[in-house]
Amino acid sequence: MSQSATPPQQPQPQPEAQAAQPQAPAQPQPQPVDGNPYAQQPGAVPPPPPAPYAPPAPPKNNIVLGLVTAVAAALVAAGIYGVVIGTTKHEIGWAAVGVGFVIGLAAGRLGGRNPALPVVSAVLALVAVYLGQLVGEAMLIADEYGVSFSKVFFDHFGVVQDAWKADSDPLTFVFFAIAAFAAFSGTKKAAL
Repeated sequence: MSQSATPPQQPQPQPEAQAAQPQAPAQPQPQPVDGNPYAQQPGAVPPPPPAPYAPPAPPKNNIVLGLVTAVAAALVAAGIYGVVIGTTKHEIGWAAVGVGFVIGLAAGRLGGRNPALPVVSAVLALVAVYLGQLVGEAMLIADEYGVSFSKVFFDHFGVVQDAWKADSDPLTFVFFAIAAFAAFSGTKKAAL
């Protein structure tokens, strides 16, 4: 019994006309209302409702706290600015910016968005820069004459003011303006 094996049949190439025929469109899948195909899968458990958000913190509007803090910051910044002037024997513009910014930051952070605080901060910055320049002048005079700073500053304050007037130039007043601007804008930016 001899059976002849039939040769394997090779697939016949389909004519391109048959391959280009469009297939029947598949049934469209139901889409969720919001258009996200992954939002509602069949059999999926819906997510739990979102947790309620914590209410925002109430805005601070404590003008007294802002003023007290700004005055304290002005006194500290004036002392530091005066020491910088006394040790370097130069006025430094960036230090004046720092004086104004520290005062504005203190007033804005603790005083809030009260519209009076930026103006008060700018005035305090002017006073702090002036006081710092007087401290610097007193340090320079004390070094020159070999006396203590406190004796010059407290006992001969008129002499210190006269020395400041003699040493002041247009750049001195530019530092005043810079400090006032930094305090005003710093208060507005730091207010919560």
